[in-house]
Amino acid sequence: MAMGSREKGHTVLEVGSDGVAIITLINPPVNSLSFDVFRSLKESFDQAIEREDVKAIVITGAKGKFSGGFDISAFGLIQEGLDLSDPGLISVELTTDTLEAARKPSVAAIDGLALGGGLEIAMACTARISTPVAQLGLPELQLGVIPGGGGTQRLPRLVGLTKALEMMLTSKPVKGEEAYSLGLVDAVVSPDKLLNTARQWALDILDRRRPWVTSLYRTDKIESLGEAREILEFARTQARKRAPNLKHPLVCIDVIEEGIVSGPRAGLWKEVEAFKELAVSDTCKSLINIFFALRGTSKVPGVTDRGLVPRPVKKVAVLGGGLMGSGIATALILSNYPVILKEVNEKFLDAGVNRVKANLQSRVRKGKMTQEKFEKTISLLEGTLDYESFKDVDMVIEAVIENVSLKQQIFADLEKYCHPHCILASNTSTIDLNLIGERTKCQDRIVGAHFFSPAHVMPLLEIVRTKHTSSQIIVDLLDIGRKIKKTPVVVGNCTGFAVNRMFFPYTQAAILLVEHGADVYQIDKAMTKFGMPMGPFRLVDLVGFGVGVATAMQFIENFPERTYKSMLVPLMQEDERAGETTRKGFYLYDDKRKASPDPELKNYIEKARSISGVSVDPKLVKLAEKDIIEMILFPVVNEACRVLDEGIAVKAADLDVSAVMGMGFPPYRGGIMFWADSLGSKYVYSRLGEWSKLYGEFFKPCAYLAARAAKGIPLSTSVEQVKSRL
Repeated sequence: MAMGSREKGHTVLEVGSDGVAIITLINPPVNSLSFDVFRSLKESFDQAIEREDVKAIVITGAKGKFSGGFDISAFGLIQEGLDLSDPGLISVELTTDTLEAARKPSVAAIDGLALGGGLEIAMACTARISTPVAQLGLPELQLGVIPGGGGTQRLPRLVGLTKALEMMLTSKPVKGEEAYSLGLVDAVVSPDKLLNTARQWALDILDRRRPWVTSLYRTDKIESLGEAREILEFARTQARKRAPNLKHPLVCIDVIEEGIVSGPRAGLWKEVEAFKELAVSDTCKSLINIFFALRGTSKVPGVTDRGLVPRPVKKVAVLGGGLMGSGIATALILSNYPVILKEVNEKFLDAGVNRVKANLQSRVRKGKMTQEKFEKTISLLEGTLDYESFKDVDMVIEAVIENVSLKQQIFADLEKYCHPHCILASNTSTIDLNLIGERTKCQDRIVGAHFFSPAHVMPLLEIVRTKHTSSQIIVDLLDIGRKIKKTPVVVGNCTGFAVNRMFFPYTQAAILLVEHGADVYQIDKAMTKFGMPMGPFRLVDLVGFGVGVATAMQFIENFPERTYKSMLVPLMQEDERAGETTRKGFYLYDDKRKASPDPELKNYIEKARSISGVSVDPKLVKLAEKDIIEMILFPVVNEACRVLDEGIAVKAADLDVSAVMGMGFPPYRGGIMFWADSLGSKYVYSRLGEWSKLYGEFFKPCAYLAARAAKGIPLSTSVEQVKSRL
């Protein structure tokens, strides 16, 4: 699936002297298949069949890309109720009855990528020729739908059931070389020979020098019925385990099964029906929201629309080799940036370098990296104890302990030792950036680069701008963020920035509920069932009580009126409990870090409850799952509204991305704001209002939320949109 461009997509037909018609798909940047492209393809193909000077046909894509698949912007049309009165238009009429059933052979010449609908068109051709590195796959499940152009029927017939299921259910593409060994393509050639080879194949098929077979009716790769059913059943069990909240993977398996049991034509029609239904499902709408939101994070009004070009960054320095510093250094060298890692003494420096090595070695162990690549990557890292080698670095990322005067000293030193255009970034998560740069003259170059732990794994990067940070620095950092495979989101400067600030009520709400009588383990269970990677208590154990309390203090200090103050964690700390590291937190942990409930926990809860002076509320003892989820996540939504209202986030979609990438909010629910809007601003407001009467200011809805609810306007509508609607 791909995004189309503003220009209308189309195809071009050219006939060579050898009698081969070349049809080229054109819709930059990845030749996505809009309805215009499909229409034009059918016209070109029909024309090639009618023309007497055409013996055979080759389909290819412009500018070295076959096709990135169905144009995702067209989903909006389907969801808005575009009349698909002819639902089998693409998969039956075009791919099956026009392309595949044609009386002249066709060959797909694949370079770059053939994904989704692109691969489906290629599979309907008589043969497929690919370049070695072209990517072929059916990633539709990532968007909450199934392949809708015959992919569920043809892929199993070309590569066998097991591999087809794996490719569809994991959305992972294969490269040309592997596609050839699987039988998905018939030959692999270099890009410069691609078209000529495809022409020759088309003529060879016509002259019966090569086999003329239709993919849809091949049976040589399909197992016997009994064996096929076992494979499908196993896939169902796996899918239920991997994603208990998702329906569409199971629908995909059912559609594949229909084709095997009742024949491919019946399978095609079942695929058409299922696709139509899934395209308007909440899951599909949510995943498409995230798809576009991810691509929108690098658009920042007033910054990225000024024609500024990112400057080249050839070398980066990282200060501090602890958990964060070493993770950041790992992320950088993995993307070929030479890195200088600075520490205060030999012992710390060795430890830092060894952490980076360990990060890379774990990739080697998992087979994600060769030993040779390991040696090459680690050679990009250089350790140092002073600033001498800083004169030619283009960016510095400071990741030392959270201590104001230490950071102020570091930034004053950096100003002396680095060249005057060097980007000066801090990975702080709790200290005000204005404070950090107070002793420098170069506040326009100071920016926050807030990574999430472990930094070489977690995909989000918060780029924090102060009132002084220049637009050029932001543009530079957005570029670096993308190059090191992170999703960069630009946010304003405040306590906790966007992610940590938005989610501080997550654990606070949970503790409030527990003090009022709810069960710790029921809460965690409800949240994981909803789709969070872990519940609030398991999360506090993982992060560690020390970090948890330090962070909570920040919020108590800055937002005293809406923090819930509890002694629960400090009481547990007094007994040497600190979470997973001490094997005792809200859970008990064994040697393998497996968590189990702790019967002693209730003593701490009772003690904390008496200090807070709250009594058990029988309503909260027997809370339904839906209520647990809402009482824990609506305060998060409320805080997200404040973050938007204060201009800390540029747009609601950025908060959706931040919640998914930074906190593991389930993408199939569309992100925090999208999810809240699916329930309605009025509903969120009235629930929070009720609870604030019963349990205090912590739940009090903010002004932004109240104003939206009063007018029934979605929370994610921008202020400009609201003004125009009023």
